[in-house]
Amino acid sequence: MATYTNPELSTIAEAPMMIGMAVAMADIGIVSTAIEAAAMSKQIAGAAEKYPSNSIIQSVFAQEVLKSGAVKLEKPNLKPEDVESGAIVDQAIAAAHQALSVVEGKATPEEIREFKEFLYACGDAVANAAGSGLFGSGNPKVSDKEAAALAKIKTALAI
Repeated sequence: MATYTNPELSTIAEAPMMIGMAVAMADIGIVSTAIEAAAMSKQIAGAAEKYPSNSIIQSVFAQEVLKSGAVKLEKPNLKPEDVESGAIVDQAIAAAHQALSVVEGKATPEEIREFKEFLYACGDAVANAAGSGLFGSGNPKVSDKEAAALAKIKTALAI
């Protein structure tokens, strides 16, 4: 299994967080954002179980690693104008590309493909977590803005 430095682990861990946050911020609502954050947490918490043979995901999201404190997540520097302009989606894509450059040459093509799928799944889980309307219970679950963010992310990840 490939070994990563603590800063590399943090770079890898930041990518799914940024993807999820970008999709959540595409269409903000007080209750829906809380529901979406819970969906994001669930996706990350279940990553190691869902991808048991993926060295990238195991290196960052295995329970032992998460408990060890080796992965440090910095609070992203988000500006309201980044959310309004959609630049947050570009920042999330940049974070994904940084993570992919870290794992390039250290992980197999199959592991990298699965990692890309995991990144997209984080955004997709957020988009499908809450709809419009009272307490996020309305339909459709995925707003036009969220769908546009997901499409841009999917294209950028080439999946």
